[in-house]
Amino acid sequence: MNNKHTKIRNLQELKAEISRLKALKNEQEVYLKTQFTLLNNKIEAPIRFFNTLKDNIPGVNIVQQLFSKSSNPDSDWLTKTLRIGVPFVMNRLFLKNTGVFKKALMLLLSERAVGQVNQDKISGLLSKLTQFIRPKKKKNKAAQAENAVIKDEVNEYGIPSYSETY
Repeated sequence: MNNKHTKIRNLQELKAEISRLKALKNEQEVYLKTQFTLLNNKIEAPIRFFNTLKDNIPGVNIVQQLFSKSSNPDSDWLTKTLRIGVPFVMNRLFLKNTGVFKKALMLLLSERAVGQVNQDKISGLLSKLTQFIRPKKKKNKAAQAENAVIKDEVNEYGIPSYSETY
């Protein structure tokens, strides 16, 4: 049956044409779904290759965690930077001639210690230090007397008691 040249003459031909179109629609949907799946697999192949390559390079995971957003509220940019920087500094400066076991142990311990440090704790420590260093202001009693506000007893209507005349 050619769609453009055939005319539907009765109800049976209409139902047959509807069922033929539904079958054609289902075939086209299945074909498009398989083509879409094949296209996704072809597009994702380089991404999978890159991820596999990235997983095999040591240290990439740490750098990736540094720039990713974390669900941990204590993990901020300072903590992430210290987790990378402290083991590096420890290995380069203090643990030059030590063995692999000691370096690994120090890496684990320093990562745990840095995990407890975050930006809020350091800013709190700095504010306490600055409060300790700053000189305390001496207040004069005369200055306190000038700044003192005389409280007036106010009745329930908001009229001061000294404003009434007798």
